[in-house]
Amino acid sequence: MSFEKALVLFELTEMARASHEGVTLEQIRDRFDVSHRTAQRMTAALEAAFPHAVHVTVDHERRSRWRIRGTTLATLALKGDRELAALDLAIAQFAGSGDRDTASILESLRDRLLAALPERTALRTEADAEALIAAHGLLARPGPVAKFDNRTSEVISEALRGPFRLSFTYRGTQRTVEPYGILVGTRRYLVAHDPKRTDGNLRRFRVDLIEDPRVLPESFSLPPDFSLSRHAMLGFGSYHAPGEHQETVWRFSAVAASHAREWRFHPEQTTAELPDGRFEVRFSASGWVEMAWHLLQWGPHVEVVAPEELRRQLEDVRRGAVEVFP
Repeated sequence: MSFEKALVLFELTEMARASHEGVTLEQIRDRFDVSHRTAQRMTAALEAAFPHAVHVTVDHERRSRWRIRGTTLATLALKGDRELAALDLAIAQFAGSGDRDTASILESLRDRLLAALPERTALRTEADAEALIAAHGLLARPGPVAKFDNRTSEVISEALRGPFRLSFTYRGTQRTVEPYGILVGTRRYLVAHDPKRTDGNLRRFRVDLIEDPRVLPESFSLPPDFSLSRHAMLGFGSYHAPGEHQETVWRFSAVAASHAREWRFHPEQTTAELPDGRFEVRFSASGWVEMAWHLLQWGPHVEVVAPEELRRQLEDVRRGAVEVFP
C-alpha cells in the first residue's frame, strides 16, 4: 500500500469510527470523490485492516453501513502465524542471551495482543505460530553467551529510559556514568560517558562485571549527534580501543574467496576481486584481539595486509602467545 492510500484508509477509519450508524458507499464516494467500485475496494481494505472491529449492518433502505467500535492495536489483522512466530523468536533470543527484562516486555506485548483477539482466533494463531517455530527449529540458538544478572539489566534499562545517571561498582572501583545504550553480542556492553574523563571518548563496560547498579535522580541529555549504531561500527566486535581504530585490509586466498564473499565483516566494508582470484576486504575498526580470534578460523587462507600490529597479533594468537580470554 502506498503512503497516500494509507492516509486515505486512516481517514476512512476515523470516518467509520465517528459515525454511530455507520458509513455508506454513497457517503464514501462523496467524501473521497471516488467511483462506486473504488468505494467498495476501500471498504474491503477497511475490513481487512480491522477484521475484529468493523461491523457491517444493513439499514431500512437495504444499504450496507460500515462502522468501527474500538481501534486498539489488537484489532489490526495479524498477517498469519509468521508475525507471532517472529515475536516468539525475539522473546526466545533475548531470554537465551540472559536479557529477561526485554524478554518480559515483549511477552507482555504478546499476551495483550492475544488477549484482545477473539478466543478462537487467538488459539488458532498461537498454535500455528508454535508449529511454525517447531518446524523450522527457530528456538535453537547454539553458541556461547556470557551470563549476567537480570537485576542489573533491569536497572540499566531504567536508567536508559530517563535518561538518568547510573552508579555502580566496576572491577572494584565506584563509577558514576551517563548511559547511552547497550551493545548486544556474545557479551553485552554498556556504552556510557564518564564525566570524570577529559578525553571525550565513550567507555564500554562489560555488563557481567557491573555490581550494585543504582539509578541516580540526575537526568542528562544525550548529544544530538550521537548514534549508537555509528558508535558500534568503531569496533569489530563488542570491544573498542580508540588507539587501534584504523584501516584494516584482509586478503583471502582463491580457495577461500567464495566463502569470504558470503560474509559481511563490517557494515562499511569495501571489497575487491584481485587478478589472481583472491578476495580483498577493507574497513576501519578496532578490536585486534577479536579480529584475530575470528581470523584464526580461516587458517592459512587469510592474509592481514594492514595494520602491521594486527598481523603480529594474529601470529601471536596462532602460537598461543596471547593470554586474553573471551
